[in-house]
Amino acid sequence: MQKSASQEAQDICSRSARKGDELTSDSDQTATDSYVLDEQVGYALRLASQRHALIFQAHALETLTPTQFAALIRINEQGPCSQNHLGRLISIDVATIKGVVDRLRKKGLVELTPDESDRRRTTIALSPVAQAMMEALERMGSIITEETLRPLTKTEQVTLLRLLQKIA
Repeated sequence: MQKSASQEAQDICSRSARKGDELTSDSDQTATDSYVLDEQVGYALRLASQRHALIFQAHALETLTPTQFAALIRINEQGPCSQNHLGRLISIDVATIKGVVDRLRKKGLVELTPDESDRRRTTIALSPVAQAMMEALERMGSIITEETLRPLTKTEQVTLLRLLQKIA
């Protein structure tokens, strides 16, 4: 029987929570301890990312990907901008942002117009459809964040976000 995205996310969360209880402090480990995959940051981040991706898919509007969602939110925050600038705003490369923008345009969520000051550049703006969706998209993002962080206390949630921002 195929599991739903929510069930898969809960399974990952349960495994992660159990493993989190088993982690040792720095003072408990010595240089001679063996390598334990469950205690490695990359592995834990990948599991958390998989869980978050499943939660995102379960709540996504308009079949948006996380990158498309980030692009729409940034355009809404910053206003119309160039494709290059949008890529920098959401931390993706020039080649990738082109595909993201093309797919958003095909969905009718962004409009492209020649830049008035530099005709070689294209300005990307939210379409009226996307503008009308922004409240729902922001609510969706909040729900996804709440569900992703649900296993943590409020203090742990603040600490996790601060630490992730520090290493990002």
